[in-house]
Amino acid sequence: MAWLITRKGVKKTRRKKQNRIRAQSRAQARRTRGVLALLDAQGRIVECLRRVDADLSAARQLLPGLFYRLPTPLDKLSLLTQEDDSIALARRGGEEEAAVDKWVLDHYTAISPLIARELAFRAGGATDVRFGAMNGAQRETLAQEFADTASAIKEDRYTPVILYRDGKPVDFTYRLIAQYGAETQVETREDFSSLLDEFYDARERQELSARRGRELTHAASVARDRMARKAENLKRDYAATQKRDEFRLRGDLITANLYRMKGGERVLQAENYYEDGCPLIDIPLDPLLTPQQNAAKNYKQYNKLKTAEFHLREQIEKAENERAYLESVLQELAQAETEQEFNEIRRELQETNYLKKSSGKKEQKRAFAPRTFKTSGGFEVLVGRSNVQNDQLTKKADKRDYWFHTQHIHGSHVILRCAGLTPGDEDLREAAMLAAYFSQAKESSGVPVDYCPVKFVKKPAGARPGMVTYDNYRTLYVTPEEGLAKKLSFR
Repeated sequence: MAWLITRKGVKKTRRKKQNRIRAQSRAQARRTRGVLALLDAQGRIVECLRRVDADLSAARQLLPGLFYRLPTPLDKLSLLTQEDDSIALARRGGEEEAAVDKWVLDHYTAISPLIARELAFRAGGATDVRFGAMNGAQRETLAQEFADTASAIKEDRYTPVILYRDGKPVDFTYRLIAQYGAETQVETREDFSSLLDEFYDARERQELSARRGRELTHAASVARDRMARKAENLKRDYAATQKRDEFRLRGDLITANLYRMKGGERVLQAENYYEDGCPLIDIPLDPLLTPQQNAAKNYKQYNKLKTAEFHLREQIEKAENERAYLESVLQELAQAETEQEFNEIRRELQETNYLKKSSGKKEQKRAFAPRTFKTSGGFEVLVGRSNVQNDQLTKKADKRDYWFHTQHIHGSHVILRCAGLTPGDEDLREAAMLAAYFSQAKESSGVPVDYCPVKFVKKPAGARPGMVTYDNYRTLYVTPEEGLAKKLSFR
C-alpha cells in the first residue's frame, strides 16, 4: 500500500514536470515567433537572436550550423497571394460580437496587432469596434482598407513611421497611424534603415538609463527617506520644547509659595497669579527634594528646553535642506540619459558622502556640456544636467544674463544668455518653458517659473550643489511642451 502511494506520487510529480516543460515550451514558442537569424550562402544558421533546441521545439530547431527552415504556414489568408479572397472575406466580416481587430489577426497572416487596430479604427472609428456596431458602409470601408494595404505592399509604397509617447519611441510601422490621436506623436522618416537605427538606439539608451540609474536612484531614495524621518523626529522634539514655559511657571509658583512648604510634599496646590481669577493649579513635586530644589529643577528644565529649541530649529532646517537636495538628485536621475551624466551624478553623491568613493583608479573627469537651445529670437539657452553643472552655469554666467528656475519645484538651472541685449517676451517665455520641462513639473500645466538677472542669484556658504537663493525676481506661468523643446534644441 505504501508502494502504491509512493508510485502515485511519482507519477503526479512526473505529470507536473511534463506539464511545466510543455508550458515553458509554449511560452518559448510565443517568444520566438519573431526570429532574427544570420545565414551563410548555403542557408545555414551562423547565429540567431534566440536559440531553440529540441527540448523547446521538436518541429523546428534554430541553432548555429543547422539549415534555416521557414515556419509552418498558418491557416490564414495572405494579402500578397490571396488578395481577392482576403478583400472578399473582409467585406463579409465576422460574427456580430467579434472584435474587428481580433478577427483580423485570426484570419489574416503578416498583419501586426498595430495594423489590425488601425484597420478597425479607420473602418469603425474605434480600435475595439465590433462587427455588430458597424453598418454596411463601414464594412465596405474595411474591405477598401484591405485593398489599399495590399496595393501599397505590392507596389512598395511604404511610409516609414515611428511613434513617440512622452518623448520615448513605442513602436514603428510602414503606414501612417491615426488611432492614438494627440497622445502619441507620429513622425515619418526617409527610410527604414534610419528609422530602425533611431528606434533601437533610443531603446538602448532607455535600457542603459534604467541599469545605470537603478543603483543611484535607490541610494538617493533611501537617503532621502532617512532624512525625512529624521526631520519628523526632530519636529516632534521641537514641539516638546514649546512646553518650556510651563516649567518656568512651576518654578515661579513654587518660589512664591516657599513659605507654605515644609518639604516632602508630592503636590503643591497654588494660585496661578499669571491668569485672570488666579485659578488653583496642581504642581507635581519630588518629595525627596527640598522646595528650593524643586523650584531649581523646573528652572533647569525650562533652560534646557529653551536651549534645545534653538539647536533643534537648526537641525530641522539642515535635515529639510538635505532632503530637498536629495530630491533634486532624484530629479537629475530622472532626466539623465547618457553614461556620462550618470557618472557625474555618481561623483556628486560620492563627494557629498551619500556613496562610498571608489577605491580603484581615480576616474578622470571629462568636459560635460549642458543642454543647449536657441529661442525664436536667437538667444542661447543653457540647461544644467546635474547639480554640479547647475552651480557652474550660474557661477560662470554673465551677471546680465537671466536665470530661470521652477518655483518651489526641483529642476535644472536655466541660463538665458543675453550678452547685454534685452530679450523679448517670447524669448523669456520659451526659456521659462524649458525650465518647467526639465523639472519635476514636466507633466503639469501652469507651472510657476521664477526668473531674474544672474547678479541676484547667490550661493550660500556651505550649501549643497545646486542650492541657491535669489531675489528681485518675476514669475511666469507656463506649460511644458515637448514639441517646443525639440524645436528649440540646438545640441
